[in-house]
Amino acid sequence: MLLPYLKTGRAWLQGTRDILIMSGSRRRPHLKRPVWIIVLVSLGHEDRFSVYVHASREKPVHVSRNFVGRDIHSDKVAWGKISMVDAEKRLLAHALLDPDNQQFVLLSDSCVPLHNFDYVYNYLMFTNVSFIDCFEDPGPHGNGRYSEHMMPEVEKKYFRKASQWFSMKRQHAIIVMADSLYYRKFKLFCKPNMDGRNCYADEHYLPTLFRMIDPVGIANWSVTHVDWSEGKWHPKAYRSQDVTYELLKNITSIDENMHVTSDSKKTVTVKPCLWNGMKRPCYLFARKFYPETLDRLLFLFSNYTTV
Repeated sequence: MLLPYLKTGRAWLQGTRDILIMSGSRRRPHLKRPVWIIVLVSLGHEDRFSVYVHASREKPVHVSRNFVGRDIHSDKVAWGKISMVDAEKRLLAHALLDPDNQQFVLLSDSCVPLHNFDYVYNYLMFTNVSFIDCFEDPGPHGNGRYSEHMMPEVEKKYFRKASQWFSMKRQHAIIVMADSLYYRKFKLFCKPNMDGRNCYADEHYLPTLFRMIDPVGIANWSVTHVDWSEGKWHPKAYRSQDVTYELLKNITSIDENMHVTSDSKKTVTVKPCLWNGMKRPCYLFARKFYPETLDRLLFLFSNYTTV
């Protein structure tokens, strides 16, 4: 998630219990080397959740005690490069130090919750899979990014594409941290503008890894909704006037996930979102919401017990 500037906070909404709000001020300058900040929320047994912030080298200013002491300072993270995966692994490494953390959710400042805390907590904690997106795309933005240099460890038939935003069970987080073999292949041979192709590790590393080592252990969709219907390089971003009860209701009612290939056929695959074998709404979070939408979101969440 590209965040040149971030201010995070946790708000308790009157009339709605335990809803986590990530608010911030963000600008997107036309720079090739922006600052990256990634937020990971991990839900534990005792306090029920903890927050880890992948921050810049400068010390962030927090307005909530839930973020104090949770900053993970590191080198710069560049869009589309392996440093994005490094940031995710760095977050996982810190969160795994707490044995109570059992489910790990990658979010950004432009993500918002769609349900109350108990609903989200139960959805994640009592599932039998990790919500890692994964699908096969034979087009230029899928298998077209594969490099034969990844052989023999990573075969093209296993190469997959996905959304970056995941929810991962503890055993899978440990697997990610333990892996060096497949990670090295992506570090060396999945880069922007390499051999005439643009390969982005954050879109391919995790889905390919789990397609090879535990394909039945992932849901093949993300619990974070992103609208790519505009057909641009970046997904739809919501302004204040876009945020309505109908918008949130429509997103929360989606119970099927859809993948579209990037080849000329534009093949669409639609599958039900199955939670422990039962069809359930797919999404717990949604993005991208501009900071200006916060007041509108607070109003909607505080005036409706369920979205």
